[in-house]
Amino acid sequence: MSETEQKITIDGTEYLLSSLSDEAKTQITNLRFVESEIARLKAQLAIANTAKLAYQAALKGAVPKDVH
Repeated sequence: MSETEQKITIDGTEYLLSSLSDEAKTQITNLRFVESEIARLKAQLAIANTAKLAYQAALKGAVPKDVH
């Protein structure tokens, strides 16, 4: 075993990546992809929320002030 060998922790147990089955490695790849996709979608949501606030502010500035 090498000191630089990759390890992964699952439910508090550390495993050598090289010791895992191909199926386990595939699931790790899937999880990593999904986690990056979630991060990308959260960033898009933050952008959309910022745009929404800007549009709301623009709308407030575009409507008459003295309407009853």
